[in-house]
Amino acid sequence: MSANPSTKSLFDEAPTRTILIVDDTPQNLTVLGELLQPQYRVRAANSGARALRAAVTDPRPDLILLDVMMPEMDGYEVLQHLREDPTTREIPVIFITAMNATEDEERGLELGAVDYITKPINPPIMLARVRTQLELKMARDRLSQENDWLEREVDRRMRENILIQNLSVRALACLAEARDLETGHHILRTQTYVDLLARQLAGHERFRDSLGGGRLQMVVKAAPLHDIGKVGIPDAILLKQGKLTAEEFEIMKTHPAIGADAIARAMEQALSGADTTTAEQANGAFAFLRVAQEISLTHHEKWNGEGYPKRLAGDAIPVSGRLMALADVFDALMSRRVYKAAMSLETTTEIIVDGSGSHFDPDVVAAFLACRDEFAEVAARLADPEV
Repeated sequence: MSANPSTKSLFDEAPTRTILIVDDTPQNLTVLGELLQPQYRVRAANSGARALRAAVTDPRPDLILLDVMMPEMDGYEVLQHLREDPTTREIPVIFITAMNATEDEERGLELGAVDYITKPINPPIMLARVRTQLELKMARDRLSQENDWLEREVDRRMRENILIQNLSVRALACLAEARDLETGHHILRTQTYVDLLARQLAGHERFRDSLGGGRLQMVVKAAPLHDIGKVGIPDAILLKQGKLTAEEFEIMKTHPAIGADAIARAMEQALSGADTTTAEQANGAFAFLRVAQEISLTHHEKWNGEGYPKRLAGDAIPVSGRLMALADVFDALMSRRVYKAAMSLETTTEIIVDGSGSHFDPDVVAAFLACRDEFAEVAARLADPEV
């Protein structure tokens, strides 16, 4: 009977298959070898110990024909060792035995044998079963290779998408920062400060939920967009060389809402032309943008409710906004501006500590103090170049 064409093609395209025969009787090794050698590469082992060594020696066997009744180490023990070793676990094993009791077959199958061939051997039946198991193994191997390729491809595309997302975020942040000639490496420093604070607080009971489940990474990634709303502030105010008037400062205070509204409109416009499936997936896809919107809107809020634009207080301020608030103030104090000199780490620390419970969440201040040396290292490493 001819083989199925598709299966035959799969088999014929494969390289020479190696079969390991394990039997302590030389005559059986000879008989089996003569039957198999016209089609397969044949190796032989006359004991369980030698079989285990042969199974991990090149060329590795694609199939093992294993006699059950052998001295010292019987076939069941050999099979158990093969299944315990990750390098031999997937090699199919066919038991060859003179036993025909059902419980003997059950024991072997429970240990992981794929088939039983009873003695005396019927050559056509044995060759058919060997071929069947080799074809199954080739199919499994090919499927495993394809799955490995798919996993690598998915991983590559995910990394590519993440890189594109990061570049897009950085481009938007740099666009906003390009209009403010004094900010320099501000977005890099503040993003790193937020990262330090978030990791310090990730295990804290008050912050665990807000920074868990991948949200910490989203908060850090979104941090550079905190000042994106400054693109809507007139140059005369944004680039003013000196302190702003009260009226100008009121206009400057609109930048958190401008940024948040821009992100909201972007999400709405993206959904307006989306099909039903895309719209249903929006919650997951837009999770990062919602965090960015949250940071933009709330990074100037104060713990005591005297911030802007919403005058939120205490825990009503999202955790992302609380972290960004301290990072932003620390950077502003430590950086030189045309209207002020850079402050020392000690003075900056004093100001932040004084703002605990008024400007800042006290637990965020405690986190800052715990990693203040790392803040100082970032400030020095990413310092703006001297002009």
